[in-house]
Amino acid sequence: MPHIIVKMLAGRSDSQKKMLADEITKVVMKQTGNTEDAVSVSIIDIKQSDWTENVYKPDIAANWDKLYKKPGYNPLA
Repeated sequence: MPHIIVKMLAGRSDSQKKMLADEITKVVMKQTGNTEDAVSVSIIDIKQSDWTENVYKPDIAANWDKLYKKPGYNPLA
């Protein structure tokens, strides 16, 4: 039962978030063989000023070896 957490900069509408969640759900279903009922998606808005401390350091830098898609930026450099 996949649960996907999307953290992104604040500013998208609820409609945009719903469309993103729908598209993520479709891809997860296709790639995992799960049904729609088994997939959940949450979207967490992050202020740009909080990105490095609340996302980059704990979720990206601390888990670099677990990232299947690495970012092309480094705010710590």
